[in-house]
Amino acid sequence: MHHLIFEGAELSGKSWLMSQVYGYLEPKYNRSKFALDGCHWFNCDLGLFGGEHGRAVIEHYGAIFKELAGKNLLVEKFHLSDIVYGRLHRGLEIDYSDLEKALAELGFKIILCLFPEDEKVIAERLSDRLRLYPHYARIAQAPGWYLRQQREYLKEAGRSSLPHLKLEVEKFPDTDAAGKILAWLGEK
Repeated sequence: MHHLIFEGAELSGKSWLMSQVYGYLEPKYNRSKFALDGCHWFNCDLGLFGGEHGRAVIEHYGAIFKELAGKNLLVEKFHLSDIVYGRLHRGLEIDYSDLEKALAELGFKIILCLFPEDEKVIAERLSDRLRLYPHYARIAQAPGWYLRQQREYLKEAGRSSLPHLKLEVEKFPDTDAAGKILAWLGEK
């Protein structure tokens, strides 16, 4: 089974990459004619990370992941996001070394999604995001902010004890990106 955490700055392509990996794993490991049980996708943030409820929510998800240890799990944003958001938005330093031990026991790996360090690329992605999700305008930032966020994710991935793959998504659709993940997992 594969237990993957997709981390990275906003606009880095996490959701898109997850959809590609899910599209491969779910049908391959599906055992039911009635449910999509071959792979489970968790979007864990939902506006909580970096805030007062981040750690508690993460700990509850940890219990869920333990319960589902025998299943493929894809997690969109998790403890690295709480660390980065806490640091950038509230000036907090959060330690998840205890959680990382539990995640390691469950075989979790991190896919660190990156974008090119190019403000024009970021501005284009931001424009697309705003077209699809107009409510995002309330929290949208200048391209430099996303670059800063990405640099913090790179630092935290380097500090993490979990195996990780850094993957830059230059364009959408990047048909090679999901293949690199699947190859890293030994699926292709």
